[in-house]
Amino acid sequence: MKGLYIMTISEEIRRLNLPPILKFADGRDVTAENWPQRRDEILRIFEEHEYGCSPRGPFEVTGELTYKREDDYANKVLTEKYRLTVNDTAENVSFSFPVVFHTPYGGRKKPLFILINFRDQTPDEYMPVEEITDRGAAVAMIYYNDVAEDANDDFKSGVGPLYPRDKYDWSKIGMWAWSMSRTLDFALSLDRYNERKIACVGHSRLGKTSLWCGAQDERFKYVFVNDSGCSGDAVTRGKTGERIVHITNAFPVWSNDKYKEYRDREDEMPFDQHMLVAAVAPRHVYGGTAVLDTWADPYSQYMSYYLANDVYKLLGMKPADFPDRRPDTGERFMGGDIGFHMRHGAHFFSREDWQCYLNFMEL
Repeated sequence: MKGLYIMTISEEIRRLNLPPILKFADGRDVTAENWPQRRDEILRIFEEHEYGCSPRGPFEVTGELTYKREDDYANKVLTEKYRLTVNDTAENVSFSFPVVFHTPYGGRKKPLFILINFRDQTPDEYMPVEEITDRGAAVAMIYYNDVAEDANDDFKSGVGPLYPRDKYDWSKIGMWAWSMSRTLDFALSLDRYNERKIACVGHSRLGKTSLWCGAQDERFKYVFVNDSGCSGDAVTRGKTGERIVHITNAFPVWSNDKYKEYRDREDEMPFDQHMLVAAVAPRHVYGGTAVLDTWADPYSQYMSYYLANDVYKLLGMKPADFPDRRPDTGERFMGGDIGFHMRHGAHFFSREDWQCYLNFMEL
């Protein structure tokens, strides 16, 4: 009896006819020298076809301290809550939202994770504050509904009504990503965080948010994407589980109107999500997934990082040692400037995921 033949990842990819990362839309080859232009082209493609156009400012961000505890977590951590006010000087509008900072004590400037989260309590099951701060990193947490409600409300909540839809067709994911960048504006003004170790991070729909934020905002040197799946870091063509038809029917405000045109027409898209993962280069990007998260499809997620690895090779950075096969449960690839892991279990932002992200940042 002959053994079962299992396709390699590269064979699976060839069957999907994906748009190439290392070709411009007009067919020109991408080189290390013109990669910044290709990266900008990729971002404009995603802006037009998926996440929408976000305000570009300039922004003035100020913070009002509303809570402070200097002896948190056994006197190891300074906890502060600020109400940030963002003034868009181009559009003459302002918007405020709260952010909580947990900063460990010590002399040097701290690495900082900016987390967009599903709940407003700290600590939280998705944010193990003491484990993060014990590794020497600070964490700033935004509650996503404080920025724009996660509801099919025709963009009438939070920051949405301040900007005309005919000029800014940004999605809720775009709005949440915007708040992460505005939080970074304020964090850098505090002059206590290490600009070489600034990370954005999120889980599920907020993992999509972290990827869109980090791809756009080059001040984030590390982009962590946890279980983001469809419309995040999973290749859409050939994907199992959730697809565009599901996500746009259930959550139409997570994308712009153009994205809805690709329901059951994924093969006609001039893009796929591997391009967005690659757009983080030459900075660090790392994806986390779980073997039982079949709705997200961990193997389609892996494809994005496997393909984006070519950009890291092109740029002379340290690529990951990704095997040409589907990853095994428990495997971690974190020896390069791009990384990925697939843990045991299901859809969740676990402490194991956090430990992988802290290790990847070499904390």
